[in-house]
Order: sequence, then C-alpha cells, then structure tokens
Amino acid sequence: MTPLRILVLTSSTGGGHDARAAAFVRWIKRLHGWSIDVRVESMLEDSSAINRFGVRFYNFIQKHAPWLHHPYYLLIELLAFVNRRGVGLGRRYYRQVLENFQPHLVFSVHDCLNRGYFPEARAQLGAKNVRCATYCSEFSGGYGYSQNWIEPSVDLYISRTQTAADYAVKLGMPRERIVVRGHLMDPRIYEDVLDAAKRRRYRVENLGLDPDKFTVFLATGGVGANNHLALLPALLRYADTHQVIIVCGRNHKAFVRVNEWRKAHPQLRCHLEGYCSTMHLLVQASDVIVTRGGTTTCAKALYYRTPIILNGFGGVMPQERLTAKFFTQDRASVVISRVEDFEALLARWHAAPAEFETMRQRFIGLRYDDDPKVVLGELVGLARDAAAGTGEEISEPVV
Repeated sequence: MTPLRILVLTSSTGGGHDARAAAFVRWIKRLHGWSIDVRVESMLEDSSAINRFGVRFYNFIQKHAPWLHHPYYLLIELLAFVNRRGVGLGRRYYRQVLENFQPHLVFSVHDCLNRGYFPEARAQLGAKNVRCATYCSEFSGGYGYSQNWIEPSVDLYISRTQTAADYAVKLGMPRERIVVRGHLMDPRIYEDVLDAAKRRRYRVENLGLDPDKFTVFLATGGVGANNHLALLPALLRYADTHQVIIVCGRNHKAFVRVNEWRKAHPQLRCHLEGYCSTMHLLVQASDVIVTRGGTTTCAKALYYRTPIILNGFGGVMPQERLTAKFFTQDRASVVISRVEDFEALLARWHAAPAEFETMRQRFIGLRYDDDPKVVLGELVGLARDAAAGTGEEISEPVV
C-alpha cells in the first residue's frame, strides 16, 4: 500500500505563495496524517538559473523600487507564450521531479507555474494518472492579474473571490472548472482567535503595550520592504493616545535603524520584531495595519476584522493593484503614497474617531467566512481519482 502523492509548485516571489504551500501541507498533515505524501517544490528557483535570477530580481525591486514591477510584470507575461505548449525554462528539472515522485495531483499556488506545467505532467505521467489544480490568490481582476494563472486544461481552478473568478473566465478559464473557496491559510489562523479580554492581556503581557491605546501595526512581508522610519514621526505626535507594533521581516538593516529610532523616542510605546512567526496574533492586537498589498497579510487582516491602510510608497505593484482595488471599493480602505497622506489620515481620525469607525465597518462588510477543509477535500478527491487509474494499491487517507 502506497500513499497518495501530491506535488505542490511554488516560488518565493514575495512570501505569500510559500505561505499558502506551507498552509496546504499543514492542513494535509492535520486531516490525513502520513497517509498522503506531499512534496513542495520551489520550481522556479530550482529548475533554472534564469528563473532563479528572475525571482531574486522580483524580490529586490519589491524592496527597493516597486515602480519597476510594471515593466517586469509585462516581461513576465511573455511566459504565457513561452509555456503555451509545455514548460520552456526549467523543463528538464520539472520532468525529473515528475519522474521521481510520480504525483497523483500537481497543485500550483503560483501564477508562473500553471501554463504548460499541467500538459507537461499529463504527457509524462499519462492523462489518466494525474490531476492538476491551481489556487489563485488574487482578490480581484484587471491589470496585474497574470495570464500565466490561466491553463484552461486544469481540472480544478480555486479562486479566492467571485470577482477574481469572473475575471479568470474572461481570460479563458472554463467556468465549470472554477470554485470560489476563499483563503488558504494556516490552521492556527482559524484557531488562535483572541477575544476582547485576551487581546488586552496579549498587548500587556506579550507586547509590553498599553491595553487601551490606539494601536497601529507597521507591517511588512518576509522580504522586509517597508517605510517605517518615514511613518514613525507622524505617530510620535500622537504618543499620548497611540502606540505602534513594528515588524521588519528579513531586513536586519531596517531592524537596527528602527530600534535606534525607538530608543531615541521612548515616549512612543513600541513593540519591535524582525521576522515574525506570530503575525496572526499581532494583527489581532492592532486597531489598524499599514501594509503593502500582499495577499497573505491582507487576508489575515480581513479574517480578523482589522482595517488596512495600504502602503503605496514608491508606487503600487501590478499584483498589489488587485488587492487595493478589492479593499478600496466602497471606501473600505485607503492608499497612502506620501508621509503627508498618513499625517492627514491620523489627524482626521484623531479629530473625528467616527470616521475611522465608519471605514472599519465598511472593511468588515467585505469579510466572508471560508472553511479550508472543503477545498482540501476537493483536492484530495482529485488525487484519489487519478490514483484509481494507476493500478497502484493506495492507502486510504486518514479522516
């Protein structure tokens, strides 16, 4: 008896794709133990030197020059033509992985790992022996929604929102293969929920903050792109009523500089961390989050009902535009592009707290509940269908 085998394709462009791959693995182990074998491949980085350079360049410009993502995005869109009939760059490595692992399901959580990758899997393993699925993390459609998400031969296309699903249809995805299943987040996101009393206690005991002050979370992704030092002086003006949580990600230079600023301005209460493994708790401990339009942080904020100020310093990247479009509808969020925007926003909310509460209620109105166990069941079902065609004796997944 052999376990079901699921191959997950991801890449470290930003941190969101890897976060969803890790969440999938944890859910599988939580629900099915070791009766399902999951292999996660950073396919772009590991398959070709050119792809590896592209990933590093993506992360560099996200950190230093977001405006460059517009020409970069248009260049990456050419992969839709390069991979039209099969995998172009990195084909040999991908075929080796398929041959060695023999997956029953190929599951992509990255836009550049769909088109061409699924036909390649069927050609190598046999169409009856493998199923293919995509989880698309975009919140909406339009400029920034990559054509590379769309491989029309996919067996199951999982969309975060109905708006994004409708745009996938516009780009050529058959509607009957699409399901809308919300966020694919780590199990603890759904379990570690702080009520009002726990939230106050967490602020005091874990963060060393005041339980009642208005708490602003200056967040960043794993890469560490941020504008913390530009925003902190604006918060200093409200030190009597405001406090701040700061995360710097994998950016040691930023951490050191922010820590120096904090020591020089002790009147503003701060909790500072580098790379953080408890983002879901910090989100809940906050009243509002300042973040770029990364889908992972924004999804957590929406789930926990914590409003977002979208950081547009240096420009809004194409993919971030999709997130901004979703959250700024009906004025449920706001984008800041300059320090002056942040200063004006704080001044308005300080003078008229009802304005912030109105935005918060609009933000909460965008929220929807999702159950990851539903989509996990659908994906495991696809793998089981494929296993039936291989003739292998497959161990039944533990439920």
